[in-house]
Amino acid sequence: MWFVVVPALVLALVSAVFSVVALRRTASLRPRTGSAPLPEDVVGLRREVAALQAVAQGALRHLAVVRYDAFGDVGGHLSWSVALLDDAGDGVVLTSIHGRSEARTYAKTIAGWASEQQLSPEEEEAVAHARP
Repeated sequence: MWFVVVPALVLALVSAVFSVVALRRTASLRPRTGSAPLPEDVVGLRREVAALQAVAQGALRHLAVVRYDAFGDVGGHLSWSVALLDDAGDGVVLTSIHGRSEARTYAKTIAGWASEQQLSPEEEEAVAHARP
């Protein structure tokens, strides 16, 4: 019976030591209040991240696609509207309407999550789904 208990105790002791070492290492990685100022390279990295975040605000990051049947006699959800917008809600809504013999494509500008042109219900839905 002791040959079963001893390995279990050794395993428990090893895992306890490992946990203490891991906790000390992670504690040393945490920033300390009232300690020396950050190294210059960390300050530089923070500036670069802030600059990248400012640039990313103008990227078309919000996207939504709505597929639908524009006409009753054409199935398969071949018509679609896609909204491509940035963080401020500026961008474009593209719509392609497919019929039996032709397809038409439209582009409408969006500013501040709204458009000066009349949006179809599907286009409005695409803009609403793209909004975070």
